[in-house]
Amino acid sequence: MFLMSLSTFRERWELFVGAILSVAVGVALVQASMVVLAATGEPQIPPGLSRQAEDQVREGFVGAATVMGMTAFLAMFLAVFIVSSTFGFTVVQRRRDLALLRLTGGSRGQLRMLLLSESLLLGVVGSVLGVPLGVVAQGIQTWLLIGMGLLPEGFSASFQVWAAVVAGVIGVGVALTGVFTASLRAARIRPLEALRETGEAARVMTVSRWLLGVSFASCTVAMVVWAQGANLIGAMLAALGISMFGAVAMSLLSPLVVPFTAWLVGIVVPAGALVGLARANLRDGVRRSAATASPLIVLVALLLGLAGTFGSLAAASGEEAKRSVAAQLVVSSTGEEAERLPAIEGVAVASRQNAVDITITVRSRSVYTGIVAVDAAEYARTHTLAPATGSLDALTGDTVFTGPAQHSERIKPGQVLAVEAGGQALQLTVVGGFPETLEAGDSFLVPRATLPVEVWAGAPTETVVQVVPGQDPDVVARRIEQAGFAQVQSVPEWAAARAENAQDGNVKILTVVMGLAGLYALMAVVNAVVIAGTERRREFAVARVTGLDRAQVVRTAVVEATAVAVIGVVLGCGVAGAGLIGISGAIHKAMGATVVYVPWTLLAVVAIGSVAVVAATSGITAAIATNPPAVSLVTTKE
Repeated sequence: MFLMSLSTFRERWELFVGAILSVAVGVALVQASMVVLAATGEPQIPPGLSRQAEDQVREGFVGAATVMGMTAFLAMFLAVFIVSSTFGFTVVQRRRDLALLRLTGGSRGQLRMLLLSESLLLGVVGSVLGVPLGVVAQGIQTWLLIGMGLLPEGFSASFQVWAAVVAGVIGVGVALTGVFTASLRAARIRPLEALRETGEAARVMTVSRWLLGVSFASCTVAMVVWAQGANLIGAMLAALGISMFGAVAMSLLSPLVVPFTAWLVGIVVPAGALVGLARANLRDGVRRSAATASPLIVLVALLLGLAGTFGSLAAASGEEAKRSVAAQLVVSSTGEEAERLPAIEGVAVASRQNAVDITITVRSRSVYTGIVAVDAAEYARTHTLAPATGSLDALTGDTVFTGPAQHSERIKPGQVLAVEAGGQALQLTVVGGFPETLEAGDSFLVPRATLPVEVWAGAPTETVVQVVPGQDPDVVARRIEQAGFAQVQSVPEWAAARAENAQDGNVKILTVVMGLAGLYALMAVVNAVVIAGTERRREFAVARVTGLDRAQVVRTAVVEATAVAVIGVVLGCGVAGAGLIGISGAIHKAMGATVVYVPWTLLAVVAIGSVAVVAATSGITAAIATNPPAVSLVTTKE
């Protein structure tokens, strides 16, 4: 069987190149992600940083580890999906060869062993190629993580043999897993049905495909419903699951959409011989169309689904920030400068929030960031978020209030926390705390009067300004600017800037997580188009000898491929839309308002780019396939 597998590779190499590359890229992404993930376990902190800067570096390492974990997980999912789809299509293309093998005495078990041997060989070759490719991917991932600020300059991750071994084993396992179902189906089909392309061999929507498609679709719907009542972390995980499960479901059920698309092509595109031929090809090549659309569905569903989820959360955080203050202006300055604001004409209340550099110890854990010095009375008048426990009236003297970022730590009122402020040791009693919010929020609120002046005088400060009733906020803003304050924003502008900053971070994460994975899926789309085109030489030749010239055959193939690409984009958008329904329900539960972000720009880029790539690849493949004289191909049998 192994020798026969080698012979098959030599004779039909063009059918296996795409699957080998898919395994190689999957191994490379998994290997690179594991190496970088291991390196982030021991943070390399640059010397000479402040405590807050060190905390930010450590948080960056945690973020990088999360991103690498997501990348490795998505790479394994895409590898299994793409290799399974690619190899399944390859097996279909070879059904005549496999049927002849059965007719000459081969058993079902031997047929399965042949296909599994081929997949083992495919996995080994792909894994061997993937190891050096993983070093390249590691460099790209590291560069991206440093560029987005998650890792410090000078970070490096050394090559790990264990990561290459684990990734290689995963690559072989992916190849065997991907071909297993296809081998079972190929062995069940009767040889004569495969030769004549009738019966079970001609059926695209098999029982197993129906069961798996409906099962994955049901799981997708269940996750959408569940996300409506979940917290935001659960909703984010559900959105990822919806994108993955929904993409698989749509891919399995996509053959049901192809006939409708063929009918739609006839309505939208002007009637003609070439359009009629493209419609006939769509109806006849349902399996081919489904194999081409499947990776495109995954690409669109993951890209738009995750972008929409992160974008919705960023937009919701901005809306939450706007609702959280009962004021008209926000002024940025130092603590000492902010002391002049209450005296400016038109300012009714100026709630100064000094980001102080002090240390609060909680259960042997030191907190340096997110500690804000406030005046409780001013803060209560300008902020609408109600405490989960206690009252801001008690935030006086040697007391402290826990912020939203510490809500999960379950710090109870009455607990005494050790504080170091400007060289002084303080003991502050917890008198209440705020609930969790969409943004991480502040860690602690402490009374400004309790701290030495030098601690908050030079601290970065945001002052929430409530304007005197009847005064024009724009006029008051100009007075504040004339008083020497450089940055004065309206509350909507301030909230929009916070949402934009959050979205910038999301875009960076998506760049790393989905950038390489998106190229991976797009590579699978190109591979499916190439396989489909190279196996249609005789079909193209028959069309040419019946009266079409070469250019007309190529245009027909492009029209057909464009229709298939549209199917993939539309179904992928449907999956992404389901994810947005889930995350919007969770946001509505969290803040009482529905906030949805649709990435229209990304949608346009992905849709136009995908259709263009598929059309161009189909045109080039058809041109190459029609290069030999038609007469030399028309009598051959593929």
